[in-house]
Amino acid sequence: MKTLLTPILPPMTTNPVADRQSADMDRQALKKSCQDFEAIFIQSLFQAMRKTVPENSLFAQNSTTAMFEEMIHQELAATMARTQSIGIAEQMYRQMEKNLPPEK
Repeated sequence: MKTLLTPILPPMTTNPVADRQSADMDRQALKKSCQDFEAIFIQSLFQAMRKTVPENSLFAQNSTTAMFEEMIHQELAATMARTQSIGIAEQMYRQMEKNLPPEK
């Protein structure tokens, strides 16, 4: 006996308002993801730059200080990506936006 498996697909919506809201949410999510990626990139730049700075004897370098520096650089990178973007997020958004359904 043969059994045909058919995928269960959600019903197609014909509500244009719901479709527009979904498209807007997709665009917002894409923009946020691009900004998050840029923040990670900036944070990796900070880590690389921090390795080039010689340690000094004025402030003791321990695990607490290292953790604080990591957190402050993470927050600074996220803020820079949101406000003073270096352009990576915008370029990624423009490129990936082409895969989203067109705005109506």
